Amino acid sequence: MNDRFAAGRKFLLHQGRLLERRLFATCFEGAPGNGVVDVLRGYANDDGGFGHGLEPDKRCPASLPIDVEVALQAMTAAQTVDPSLVHGACEYLAKVAADADCRAAVPLAFPAIEAYPRAAHWTEWTYQPGLNPTAGIVGLLYRLRVNHPWIPAAARYCWEQLDKADLPTDAHALSEVLVFLEHTPERDRAGSMAAKVRESLVEASWFRLDPDDTGYGLSPLTVAPFADSLWRSLFADEVIQAHLDRMERDQQADGGWPIAWEPPSQAALLEWRGIVTLQSLRTLVSFDRLDPRR
Repeated sequence: MNDRFAAGRKFLLHQGRLLERRLFATCFEGAPGNGVVDVLRGYANDDGGFGHGLEPDKRCPASLPIDVEVALQAMTAAQTVDPSLVHGACEYLAKVAADADCRAAVPLAFPAIEAYPRAAHWTEWTYQPGLNPTAGIVGLLYRLRVNHPWIPAAARYCWEQLDKADLPTDAHALSEVLVFLEHTPERDRAGSMAAKVRESLVEASWFRLDPDDTGYGLSPLTVAPFADSLWRSLFADEVIQAHLDRMERDQQADGGWPIAWEPPSQAALLEWRGIVTLQSLRTLVSFDRLDPRR
């Protein structure tokens, strides 16, 4: 096994939470995806949603749309889907959207997070329904081939927002849009919109096109994390390679990768480092920068 890959694996075994360890075993060691689903059940609530800090920047046990999105991301990475869990999540999202009365859109979170530890940036802006996270959630549900009445309604909202003259100016929202465009069945429409999104993305707040920028931000590898990613074509190959170089350099002496923001606790810091470490390993293996077999 490649020494640097082995160091990342060791970090996850020592410091990663159970979800990332099960995902690692599924992605790299042939373990079945149902082990990942079993872990996700521990974060599920009776209302069909997910909570309990599945996204570690807030330690709220209540269901939140952002935690539903993270659960869908985990199922996508494990290449599995649990019909009962996903149906319950869609029922939850439909109720949230109806309560928000914003044409099927959902917010990231709710004021319930204020009673629990949370990162400083989790404030009132996360309570507003919008493309972040609605577009990303719909895109993941498309990818998982889920059918539910909320999905086409939310997709109509996404297209209404994208057809407006001005796109979001925040890279997080645009990243969610690209997930939607990657998996929507309206392929011609998605292709024409992607170029517009790319133009907005490189100028957006929190986007880090320069690989030497040490501040917090999303990068081309956020929207094109794998060698076969559809949106790899939005960036010149030298840009992708430079960010891969940076990702390789960022591996720490303990084998894990750092994060560039302040989470609410040391436990959350380790959880995030496990998430980022797993994603970095998956990206570097996909681009042939690491080989888990030698």
